[in-house]
Amino acid sequence: MRDYRIVSLGLIASALIVAAPALGSSGGGGGGGGGGSEMPSSSAPAYDPAAEYRKGIAALQASNFKDALKAFKNVLAVAPKDANTNYLAGLSAIGLNDWKKASAYLEKAAKADPNLIGAQRQLGVVKAKMGDAAGAGVLRDALKARLAACGEGCAANAELKGAVEAIDAAIAAGPQASVSVSLPSAFTSAASGDRAYLAAVSLINEHRYADAIASLQAARMSFGAHPDILTYLGFANRKLGRYDVAEGYYRAALAIYPDHRGALEYYGELKVERGDLTGAKANLAKLDRVCTFGCSQADELRLWISLGRSPTA
Repeated sequence: MRDYRIVSLGLIASALIVAAPALGSSGGGGGGGGGGSEMPSSSAPAYDPAAEYRKGIAALQASNFKDALKAFKNVLAVAPKDANTNYLAGLSAIGLNDWKKASAYLEKAAKADPNLIGAQRQLGVVKAKMGDAAGAGVLRDALKARLAACGEGCAANAELKGAVEAIDAAIAAGPQASVSVSLPSAFTSAASGDRAYLAAVSLINEHRYADAIASLQAARMSFGAHPDILTYLGFANRKLGRYDVAEGYYRAALAIYPDHRGALEYYGELKVERGDLTGAKANLAKLDRVCTFGCSQADELRLWISLGRSPTA
């Protein structure tokens, strides 16, 4: 198994480097993921949605809702289905008292990630504010059902209870409902996002893919649609046999950064596993163009294609 290690550059989120991430070697037969040799806070493509995401968070924390929404729109231009970005764009629109726009963003966030309880809470409150008590009630009832199924001991218990109570209060207040812009702490710390990313790498090397996915989702809250994180999510889901989910993450990474070597390699390996050698060869051709002087990602995918399977299978 290849041990894929990442070198920290100090976990300094303010020093976002707008440059292509250097990608370490990794193999489909080993535990390597699709990330870079740096932290998500310091590696990014030439146009960096992760930088825009962090910029939006900083503006949101400063109650500069106009600039926050502008930054999140930049992210959504290349990652329109990203749940966290839609959620934060919704919060920004709330700060601007634009209820219709807030509702639209929050709807997208809740649809993209049903586990994003904060988005459902805010959506219910906004619907009540807009006079849609029935719509708010549907959301509240769904959250109450989850709370009942969750039980007192589950990790989401307090958040679910708070969401139900907030929507109930908003329904009672109607158009006079108070809608606060409260940014959850999970979104604010780049250092904690880096730690979650590092933990995910270790978990992948240990073949603990489900746990790695949880850590990657935590990192994603800090960095948004970062192509390294998306590629790792694709890799971990692919190892769990979730090929359609993995493909979605690979495509999302490449939509943001078309030359991402990790995503190109692993998406090519997925195609080999599915018997799509033509598609895999297309990924290899792209890697050969990207890697002017050769690279381990192209060499690994070339081996997969020559064997028609994983080299370790």
